[in-house]
Amino acid sequence: MCRNIRILFNFAPPTTEEEIRAAAIQFVRKVSGYAKPSKANEAAFAAAVDEIAATTARLLDRLETSAPPRNREEEAAKARARAAVRFA
Repeated sequence: MCRNIRILFNFAPPTTEEEIRAAAIQFVRKVSGYAKPSKANEAAFAAAVDEIAATTARLLDRLETSAPPRNREEEAAKARARAAVRFA
């Protein structure tokens, strides 16, 4: 999985549309190999981002869990600790 795509499910407060869109952009960039598409591919790139963001939002709405919501600050601290070990 692309390291820049973050877990979006089961957070308090819930994941925002901006976070979903950012993950969709990262996914399309990874799959396409383009950080920024050419003019010829811009429409296809944008359509893919829109479709993936919509599908992701539907998925997140339909998922269920009995686990308590994740805390964003705690998850960020865990990520920083993993990064410190990885890049030390």
